[in-house]
Amino acid sequence: MEVINVLAGVAVKDLDKTGPWYEKLFGRPPDTRPMEGLLEWEFEKGGWLQVFEVKSGAARSFVTLVENSVDGRIEDLRAKVIEIVSSSGSDGDAVKTAIIKDPDGNRIVFAQGMDDIHRSTM
Repeated sequence: MEVINVLAGVAVKDLDKTGPWYEKLFGRPPDTRPMEGLLEWEFEKGGWLQVFEVKSGAARSFVTLVENSVDGRIEDLRAKVIEIVSSSGSDGDAVKTAIIKDPDGNRIVFAQGMDDIHRSTM
């Protein structure tokens, strides 16, 4: 028995309001809408992000999305007028990051591993 994939979840208060923000963020509509109150995006190298509506408990999610270019993502976020809460990383750092929050306050981290030791972010 082994884990073969991951579904990360983000709880939002109002999917009709926040869903379009995620579409803007990813530049595309969700890949699936498997049931009422749930949107899913699949990523090229594996894994899915589920954005689901839950009235209580929203705004407490935290997800890290692996990038091949955090610098490129920062440019994209600025072009889409999505506020970057913080960013870190320089040529000597092991991981570059850019952190944003969705309209409900959920934290989304974009991470890029810069060496073989940080495989989960490569």
